[in-house]
Amino acid sequence: MFQQGTLTHHVSFSPMSLALTVKNLTKRYDPAGPDVVADLDFAVEEGEIFALLGPSGCGKTTTLRLVAGFERAEAGTVALGGQVLEGPGRYVPPERRGIGLVFQDYALFPHLTVVQNVLFGLREVPRKERRARAEAVLRLVGLGGYEHRRPHELSGGQQQRVALARTLAPKPKLILLDEPFSNLDALLRQATRQEIRQVLKREGMTTVLVTHDQEEALSFADRVAVMRNGRIEQVGTPEEVYYQPRTLFVAQFLGRTNLLLSEAKGRKADTPLGTVALNRTATGHVLLSLRPEHLTLDAPDAGSAHPLGKVIAREFKGHDITYRVALDGSEYLVHTHNRMPYHPGDAVRVRPLEPAVVLESQPAGKRVDV
Repeated sequence: MFQQGTLTHHVSFSPMSLALTVKNLTKRYDPAGPDVVADLDFAVEEGEIFALLGPSGCGKTTTLRLVAGFERAEAGTVALGGQVLEGPGRYVPPERRGIGLVFQDYALFPHLTVVQNVLFGLREVPRKERRARAEAVLRLVGLGGYEHRRPHELSGGQQQRVALARTLAPKPKLILLDEPFSNLDALLRQATRQEIRQVLKREGMTTVLVTHDQEEALSFADRVAVMRNGRIEQVGTPEEVYYQPRTLFVAQFLGRTNLLLSEAKGRKADTPLGTVALNRTATGHVLLSLRPEHLTLDAPDAGSAHPLGKVIAREFKGHDITYRVALDGSEYLVHTHNRMPYHPGDAVRVRPLEPAVVLESQPAGKRVDV
């Protein structure tokens, strides 16, 4: 048995600073089937970019649709700015929620110009203010001077910015982004992501991003909720969920890691790599995670107490090197700087640079403090 513990989602924001609060949200499509979203809790602060990250089928897009009002929940509440949008005996339709959406396919009208697409989102704004507001948000997203072009005359990144401008124009209380960058090529995706993040932060927009892309969530969001099977396994800053995963799923989903079955004794554990420090106190059989970049290689005569291994593969990538090292019947991944001198066949010692992370075998509970 791996060490058990209580998995808690601590949200330290005060009630006055919260924009979106989701409590005990549950959705199922088949009465006899499993919950697609299961007793979900999370909260988003004013001006925060919050990511729901997980594999296909984990319930993240359904959660977004529940928040938007496109789906009805079996149980739970959704509140925005203190107003309950869905809960026992209450349901506010999507068009009255003050929420803007940016879809994966942009959903631009091909027969309308750029400014006409933005104006479409301003039908509730007084007519004399619409044009000025549309032109202002186009300048905000870097598309001043593109007002009279049509969508097919724009690049994918520019089309995405038009979709964002149309969403920003009515000044929504919340913006929902549903896999917004997935249709862009890798280079354009990164640039567009950076530009849109800057716009959202400059405007102080509260935003929820849904994505299956780990790099996208970690680089774009202020906090990340990692989802699996309709539940949130961990919530934290990008650094927290990456460096301090709470479960095996989170550790593996967010990147490559080395797993070690170990015997813990307080803040240390006996492992195949020798005695290693732990990120928290533990006792007995535990499963540990060590990211490849948290290991390094030493020469066999370095005087280290760590066991001797053998380099079996070396992958030079310019800015760094990835090694595979065989040790005690297992293989370990090690990411090092690009001047590490070892090659396949060399004897080396694998030394941890950071405490190993104690993983829970499964999430054992949840709590959101609001």
